[in-house]
Order: sequence, then C-alpha cells, then structure tokens
Amino acid sequence: MYPFGLITFLQFAWEHELPSLLALMALGLFLSFVSLCYCSQPHPDAPVTLPGLPLINVTTFLKRRHDFLAWGFKVTNQRLFQFRLLRNKVVVVSGDRGRRDFFTAKGLDLQEGFRILSGGLPMIHGVTIELRQQRVARIYKRLVNVQRNERLTELIPEILNDSQRLLRPWKKVGTFDPFSTIYELVFQAAIRCLACTEIADDPEIVAHVRHLYDQIDRGTTPATVLFPWFPSPSMIMKARATKQLYDITVKAIKVRKESGVPRNDTLQIFLDSGDELTTIVGFTMGFVMAGARSTNATASWLLTYLGCYPKWRNEARTEVEKLVTLYALETITERDTQCHSSSALSSIPLAAWENETPVLDMLIHETLRIAQPHVAMRRNLGPETYIDGKVIPTGTLLVYPFASVHLDPALYPDPWKFDPARSQPKDNLAYVGWGGGRVTCLGSRLARLKIKLLTALMVLDFDFDTVDVSGRIADSPPKPDWNDILTCRPAHGQFFIAYKRRDAFEPSSCRSPGTGPL
Repeated sequence: MYPFGLITFLQFAWEHELPSLLALMALGLFLSFVSLCYCSQPHPDAPVTLPGLPLINVTTFLKRRHDFLAWGFKVTNQRLFQFRLLRNKVVVVSGDRGRRDFFTAKGLDLQEGFRILSGGLPMIHGVTIELRQQRVARIYKRLVNVQRNERLTELIPEILNDSQRLLRPWKKVGTFDPFSTIYELVFQAAIRCLACTEIADDPEIVAHVRHLYDQIDRGTTPATVLFPWFPSPSMIMKARATKQLYDITVKAIKVRKESGVPRNDTLQIFLDSGDELTTIVGFTMGFVMAGARSTNATASWLLTYLGCYPKWRNEARTEVEKLVTLYALETITERDTQCHSSSALSSIPLAAWENETPVLDMLIHETLRIAQPHVAMRRNLGPETYIDGKVIPTGTLLVYPFASVHLDPALYPDPWKFDPARSQPKDNLAYVGWGGGRVTCLGSRLARLKIKLLTALMVLDFDFDTVDVSGRIADSPPKPDWNDILTCRPAHGQFFIAYKRRDAFEPSSCRSPGTGPL
C-alpha cells in the first residue's frame, strides 16, 4: 500500500514539483470531486476502479510509474484496472490475453495515447502534436527512407567517425558514468542520422541542442502534463527550450536551401521530396529525442552489464574481431597510415552487422528486456472494444507496462538476472522490446545498428569493468530502476565504468611485414 496521505503529498509536491503544483492542487481536487459526483453509472463489464484520490493517483503514476502500476495490480487483484486522469479515463492492462488484445486491437492509436499520457515531446501544434494523418504517414515514410540499405551503409562510417572523435580525448585510464557519458555518443549519432550535416558537424550546436532537450525533460512534470495550459515555471522553461530547438532547426533548413548545395543526409531526403517545413521540423524534433532517449538507456545498460560479465564482454569482442578479420582485410589498403578501430569497423558491410552478429543480437535483446522501462500507450479512437473481456469505451486511454511480460517469472525465471543465453518463450508476444502486434518500432533497424556500432567500438578500444562509488568492482550487477523512465539508472547506489585503453587495434593489413598474424 502506498503511504500517500495529504501531508505526504504536500511534502512531495513542495520537494519535487515547485509551488505551482500546490497552487493547482485545489483546482485538481475540485475537478476530481466534480468528476466523481457526475460520473455515469459504470458499465457492468468495466474494469475495476483503483481506490484513492484521482489527483494523488495521477501524480504517483507520472512520478513513480512502475511502482504505481505494480501497486494497482496488487490492491485491485485484477489483470485490468482503471483510474482517472482528470477528465480522461486510463485503463491499465496486463496478462496474456490482455497483452494479445492490446497489441492487436484496431482503433487503438499510439500518437494520441503518447501525446496525452507522456507530455515528453516538444509540443508545437501542427508540428509535433495534433498532426493530420496524411502528415503522420509522410513522416513515417521518411523514417523508412532513412533506414534503406544505401543510407544505412553510408551512415556506418559517419557514426563511427563521430564516436571516435568523441572518444579520442579520453585518457588511457579513467572512469565514467555510462548514463551521461554514453548519452553524448548516442545523441551525436541521433543528430547525424536524423537531422542534418549543418548541426551534426558543429560540436557546440550539438551540445546546445542536447542541453535544450534536457531542459524539456526537466520541464516535463506532473503539473505540465496535467495542466499544459498553465504557465508554471516548468512549463515556461519547457516552452523556451522548445522554441529554441525550433529556431535552430529552421535556421539549418534555411541555410541549406539558400546555399543550394545538396548534402547526403536526412534533411536532403525531405528537401528532395518537396516536403513542407512543418513536416521536416516535426520529424527532426520528435525523432531525435525519441531515438536518443531509448537508445541511450539500452546502450548504457548493455555496457554496464558487459562490465559485470567478462564472459559476455569477451564473446562480444571475439565476434567483432572475427568480422574485422573477414571484411576489413579486404578493404583496408597499405596506403592507410593509421588503422583506427573505426576505419576497420567501417569496412564491415551492413549485411554482416545485421545477419552475422548473434552475440550482439542476444545482448541487445536481453538488455531491452531487463532495462527498458517502457509503457505502451494508446487511445481508443473507436468504436467501443473489449480487452480481456473488459469494455473499453471510445476515447479511453490505455497503457500496457512492459514489466508485465518482461519481468514475469513464469516466462523469464529469475527475471532480473542478465542472461542473454536464456531460453525464449514461444509466444510471439512474450517479448515486446521492439513493440508487437499492429505497432512495432519503426526505427528499430537504425537503433539496432547504432547500438551495435557503439558497443563494437567500446569492446575493441577498451577493457572495462563496472565499479561502485569507491572504485571497487561491483559484487553484483546493479538493478535497473523502472521508475526512471528516461535512463532507468540503477535503483540503489551509483555505478561507474572503469576503463583502460587497449593497444591500438591493427588488422594485419596495417602491420609491417614480418610482424606475424593478427
């Protein structure tokens, strides 16, 4: 049972939300009271309603989502339950049948569910939210274009060169926080892949853009989600950051158009297709943030686990070195005076990265399962439907926590254990790391490639271990905090990665004659 009473909530609001939420609490309580007084008679097949004050339930859902949902299932003892998000009804789904119905039902819209329940995107009417269906379809089509074989092949050396540049200043021996340091690499890759050369080639602009996205994250609070129209300090900060991001993106587009010089990047795909400004800006602002967030959590935790399990780190390194041996020796010429690992990895073809890396695939699969605290969000646009035998009226919001399946001990024994070699359930919806049913992650191909490239670069260039705050090698791997929906940082204590640079990676074609085999 949650220890939330009025006094506890007031203290929580003061410490975490700024006084604006306190000023709005009376309004929220009033609206909650009105909604309770005037609600219609519940449908006999409706999910059970979660007890407690609606405003307190919603605030806890937004601040400690994983714990709140687990508590809701426990206190109701049901596979589905519902609560109020002010005027909106939210149904929480779990269980095998509920999962199948949720991911396969028609009429459940991802964009509307995410817009109302998340509030984490830069909100610009007609640009990133409330888009016409035709524009949404066009944006998704461009994302498919970015992931075509030719473009991904071109992106491989670009991602690796950017990463190598960022890693070059690192000392021979050091320690870093993966959840902030790896984010720098992941964000640069997101800008390179999804934005434009004008931004990606300027480290200062990239750093500034990353700072603005961080401000949007900090400005996404219970108050700004519940009352997006109220000019609280958090909302003002979020609005300013959004405006600056918009201006930076528009300026880059203007510079490209005025120069008349085409570039081989995502922006050029839009320009060559004749897309309007709002479509280009909406794609850039939305997908850079979404891609950087989820990929950062996966890449950071994957390296953290490799630092805890030398066996898997060595297997990943062996797999990457085999690829280099097979492919890099054919393309790196004797004229290369410096054979950095990035140039060696760039020689590996896209097909090999996607089809000849079973170890990396297993590592990504297990990391997504155990350290990606996603909650699938939908809104029923109609008609009325049923999920696991419970009625879902038109307009209802629905959420499905990935923890319901990925941390289910019946499907994954000892679910918090990192075990990439574990046997997988046969049900095709027993794993939803990339979505499932009618909706899957449209950017999954690019995301997998970025994670593989960054992981390969790290295991080739560094030996590393996961250590605690005192610098001692961790006795056991840290546990992800599923309440931290952005980075899923360790739930207890802070952990770092202690690294040591390895000797420069040299394929045999880079060695002097007579130095022996690789």
